[in-house]
Amino acid sequence: MPENVKKGNRGDSVSLLQQTLVSRGYPVDIDGEFGPQTQRAVKAFQSQNLDPHGQPLKVDGKVGPLTWWSLTHPKPDIEAYSAVDYCVMPPVEAGGSPLGRLALAIAIEELKAGAGEVGGDNRGPWVRKYLAPAGLDEGNSWCASFVSWCFLQACDGDKQRMPFVYSPGARDLLRQCDKQGVAHAPGQGYLPEPGDLVVWWRVSLAGWQGHVGLVHQLRDGMLYTLEGNRSPRVQGFSYVFSRMDKLLGFAHVADRP
Repeated sequence: MPENVKKGNRGDSVSLLQQTLVSRGYPVDIDGEFGPQTQRAVKAFQSQNLDPHGQPLKVDGKVGPLTWWSLTHPKPDIEAYSAVDYCVMPPVEAGGSPLGRLALAIAIEELKAGAGEVGGDNRGPWVRKYLAPAGLDEGNSWCASFVSWCFLQACDGDKQRMPFVYSPGARDLLRQCDKQGVAHAPGQGYLPEPGDLVVWWRVSLAGWQGHVGLVHQLRDGMLYTLEGNRSPRVQGFSYVFSRMDKLLGFAHVADRP
């Protein structure tokens, strides 16, 4: 495996990197020169993939051992301990709008069915199902499309009844909700409820990349979520609510405005 590769390098190691990026769905010119285009592709890959221990890669545009490992291996399955059963709906007392809770219930059924990637990163019948209403093919990131799909099913498959436009973009979902006055930025004291959207930034706060999941519940200082595309499958995760990293905010989605 090549040594560390970074912007400004040239040669066979860079060509190998570029070929590998292309094979993983991050198109670049294969010219053996590590320029801005290759660096952007590396950062995009790092923002969406994990190291051998299931931890997010550092988004620095440099290809060291952990990024090389991730480029040449499928996403690791994350075994996440949790004090809640993600396959069970949270109690009514936990709150949540009727539509949000219905979308969450649909997400739970996808979790129980084993939904996730099949045959490679961002690929397989589950991923195609989530991306299709957004007009995208497999190979694209699918976290926001998964959330959109759950709300589409909660609206009986009718896009006109959805509370937001079906979107493959996490930040776009939050922007739509913000325009409706139902988004809540970090530090505002909002306590998320079941079926709410939770959105993070990736790569940079001022950038365009993001990640989104559904709130399962907030309990005993821990936020429990259901997310697609953080690991290869739809999965539950937990966070210390007071120390959530890269958080953009929440959205309490009700009926179509």
